[in-house]
Amino acid sequence: MSSSIDLTGRVAVVTGAGTGIGLMIAKTLSKNGAKTYITGRRLDVLQKTVEEFSDYKLIPLQMDVSDKESIRKAAKTLEEAEGKLDILVNNAGITGKGFPFVADRGSPENAKMGELLFEQSDFETWVDVYRTNTAGPFFVTMGFLSLLEKGAHSRKGETSSVVNISSGSGYLHTTMGNFGYGPTKAALDHVTKSMATEFGLSRIPVRVNSIAPGVFPSQLAGPPEVVNEYVKKALPGAAHPAPALRGGKEEEIGMAVVFLSSTAGEFTNGIVMPVDGGYLLVNA
Repeated sequence: MSSSIDLTGRVAVVTGAGTGIGLMIAKTLSKNGAKTYITGRRLDVLQKTVEEFSDYKLIPLQMDVSDKESIRKAAKTLEEAEGKLDILVNNAGITGKGFPFVADRGSPENAKMGELLFEQSDFETWVDVYRTNTAGPFFVTMGFLSLLEKGAHSRKGETSSVVNISSGSGYLHTTMGNFGYGPTKAALDHVTKSMATEFGLSRIPVRVNSIAPGVFPSQLAGPPEVVNEYVKKALPGAAHPAPALRGGKEEEIGMAVVFLSSTAGEFTNGIVMPVDGGYLLVNA
């Protein structure tokens, strides 16, 4: 079994991996043998992460997933350095603007929801979230697709792997005060299935899957001790807390990606895998 998840000799790229879930995934891929590049818009943040976690031998690669020229430049850099790509994790994302009063049912602001959301929301924010969360993974995948094909051809009879990091928010009808974020992740899951289908029909040896994470410790959510206490109660607008009654762990999200990107996952294509402690089971 250990050989089936051994990623030695494979090259991986994880977007938005300077912090949070992206960094957790990158560290786990590296720990399992993959030569792992982490991307982000700010090179200084990436370099600081690489220095802080030097044991993992991560490699910084500057890239803005919402800019075609930046994607093209990063793909060229990788082609010159490696000549192939085996694993692409589209993790980079933004939340957009939230409005806590939406979930505060008894507040005066909630009683004026329509008026306030109309005045305080803007089209530009909605477009920016879709640009990064939905269009970004599409353009990054297409920009690196030829390298992913080369990766697959370097391993006879195997495929390369794309893993899109989605969210359980794409399946919830409550919004936690953010109407714009969930739809971008629901759309990403549809793009995931569409890419998996079209690649399969065109005999492109690249599998595409999605992971919908629950709450994990991060700069946004807080450290493990804060998250583990916070999620013991239902999140704002939710009916129940996740049955696990804790936040996720690094190895849990990381090994889900390892499975989908290793020979163990070769027969898995076009799925959305919740890694959320059962949150969607009791809320979706």
